[in-house]
Amino acid sequence: MEKLSVFLFLISFISLIVGLISPDKFKKIFKNKEVTRKFILKVFGTASAVLFFSIGVFAGAEQKVNLDFSQPRETNKTEIVTTTELKIEQLTATTTEEVKNTTSENTKPVINEYVPKPIVKQGAVETPEDKITYYAVAGVTDGDTIKINVDGTISSYRLIGMDTPETLDPRKEVQCFGKEASNKAKELLIGKKVRIERELNYGDLDIYGRPLAYIYREDGLFYNKYMIEQGYAHEYTYKKPYKYQVEFKTAQKIAEENLRGLWSPDTCNGNTTQSASTSTTQVNETNQTTNKYYTSSHYKTKYYYPASCPGWKSLSPSYLKSFDSLEALLKVYPSRTLSPEC
Repeated sequence: MEKLSVFLFLISFISLIVGLISPDKFKKIFKNKEVTRKFILKVFGTASAVLFFSIGVFAGAEQKVNLDFSQPRETNKTEIVTTTELKIEQLTATTTEEVKNTTSENTKPVINEYVPKPIVKQGAVETPEDKITYYAVAGVTDGDTIKINVDGTISSYRLIGMDTPETLDPRKEVQCFGKEASNKAKELLIGKKVRIERELNYGDLDIYGRPLAYIYREDGLFYNKYMIEQGYAHEYTYKKPYKYQVEFKTAQKIAEENLRGLWSPDTCNGNTTQSASTSTTQVNETNQTTNKYYTSSHYKTKYYYPASCPGWKSLSPSYLKSFDSLEALLKVYPSRTLSPEC
């Protein structure tokens, strides 16, 4: 009945639209009536409204019937209990069989282990230890310029925030404490590997095209700061601040207050622009002694010792070897490394 009502409603509604547009088309149907738009609206409009209402009535009645059929029929309680018990027995049998099959296939039980997720500190960006790359030091030009082998390419790196007395500048004489700074750099870096850190405020290169860097040894020694703090270099700011400027200035103050290295009255008294030749004979003799390096010729020996490190005094005199420079020692014994006690 609902479908018939829909069909009649569509015919009535379409007739209403056509009649309102062109009433003359219905004159043959209504011969004895004056067919006007008002007449069309009265006839087909009323029919459309009645049919639309009837569609709603039939649809509601059918839905009610469907709902009545959807209600569950009354079931005998005994039948429900019997059926439930039967299903439980079947399920128990099936589960027992599956457990037996699983146990026979896998003798070891499967254990889901909890794997904790790494904790990430908010605001901290740390480079994982296994991603830090260390590069071999290929040579030392002076205290603030070294050569590093990066993936087979050797480049001279100018070290940031520090300035050691000149030793190789053709425009200048060798400056006070320049050789000492250069020798200390060789002592600390020759045969070592270092990690490179860049300075965001300075870019990658200096005005001479040399890469700029801070360097750290594998044991964690921050070379740039160490050289300033021990009196082998001045703190040096080029035009604008850098990351460790405050730290380096503090390191210089410590060296100056403790009269270390170039700050000592017996060396340069802080004035490294003077020529090294103006130093006293006593200072030169002391430096000559200090610049000695020692090792043992015994085949089991692994280390070398600078003169300032007392460890060399415990070496057997029959095997003791001395050299005027670290380069000379490493040329004869290239596998030697600096003693840990130094």
